[in-house]
Amino acid sequence: MPTNQLSVYFFLQIAVIIASAQLVGRLAQRLGQPQVVGEMIAGVLLGPSLFGWLWPQAQQALFPKETLGMLYVGAQLGVGLYMFLVGTEFQAGHFRRRLRSAASVSLAGVLVPFVLAFALVPALHDVPGLFAARVQPLEASLFLGAAIAITAFPMLARIIQERGLAGTSLGTLALTAGAVDDALAWCILAVVLASFGGSWGGAWLAIGGGAAYALFMVCVGTRLLRGLGRGLQAGMPVGNASLAIVLVLFALSAFAMDAIGIHAVFGGFLLGACMPRGVFVQKLREQLQPFVVVFLLPMFFTYSGLNTRLDVLFDPAIGVAALAILAASFGGKGLACWAAARLAGEPQRDALAIGALMNARGLMELIIINIGLQAGVILHGLFAILVLMAIASTLLATPAFNWAMRAQRDEVSGRATR
Repeated sequence: MPTNQLSVYFFLQIAVIIASAQLVGRLAQRLGQPQVVGEMIAGVLLGPSLFGWLWPQAQQALFPKETLGMLYVGAQLGVGLYMFLVGTEFQAGHFRRRLRSAASVSLAGVLVPFVLAFALVPALHDVPGLFAARVQPLEASLFLGAAIAITAFPMLARIIQERGLAGTSLGTLALTAGAVDDALAWCILAVVLASFGGSWGGAWLAIGGGAAYALFMVCVGTRLLRGLGRGLQAGMPVGNASLAIVLVLFALSAFAMDAIGIHAVFGGFLLGACMPRGVFVQKLREQLQPFVVVFLLPMFFTYSGLNTRLDVLFDPAIGVAALAILAASFGGKGLACWAAARLAGEPQRDALAIGALMNARGLMELIIINIGLQAGVILHGLFAILVLMAIASTLLATPAFNWAMRAQRDEVSGRATR
């Protein structure tokens, strides 16, 4: 396909993607859900699961295979910059305040899903459509465990902030536990990606290189980056030169992680976590976030949706696998975090709320499974199952959290009127 025709397709695709994301996102908001949930669903609707099922010729005409590479690059840029923005909201103070209490919740939220994954994989490993043929059972177990254990940390942080719980005991505990959970899951995913294919020489390079880069950024990078925020006052935008430096550093950080065999999103998040806090990072988010969230990120949701075929769930073997994975995902993560919070001495309301929040997977799940699909670890059957799990768990998170908070208030009101 000629280059000029590719650009025509790209602009038409972008128009449809943004309009669909906004339409379904606004509908989700009216139903009491975060807009990002609607945008995730919009991406699936544009793929073969609905649009391609109802009007296959129109869907293939809008998204021909020749244009998917271009859409993939935009999707990776979008998710990389989004993870950079997530990193800028990372607060190390949460760890220091509630690390001990959160450790038990985090540990339970990781260990139980991994135990369930190791229990499921022997029965699922040879089911057609789930794992690639060259994936070993250990790699399959580690990947599935990471996929079940992941938490939608950005959504968790947003709910905590919207409810005015930031800085409270519940908010601090949930944020700390979610951050630790995701850090462990991403580390294990990095091991899976590094070891995939049996080349442990490359694995050690990736693991060692990633650890060395993270150590450099935390110990040295944070000091070097402090100069970016000097002189910036409230009400002033980030200057073009400073913005250009940040974007160059983002590209280099993403390139470094990709080059050693991990993934670009690790570099984006790590750079964001090491950026100087204060007015500079606040203004940086204000300038970048609208473009990333409205323009770039929907491309990632659509690219995920184009790879999602929910009709594979009608296959009896994959359908049974879906039920087992969904049960392990919802029961293993939510119940484990609730039980650990209760054992740590948290009140029932807080424990239920933490279980609900930690059970949401959201965008983080989509990032992991797209990485797994692109690396050839999983196939479209498991991809569809985990997309369904990501959407369902995220849809249930807000109602479950609201129910937990309301149930406690009703109980307190009932005791007060007796």
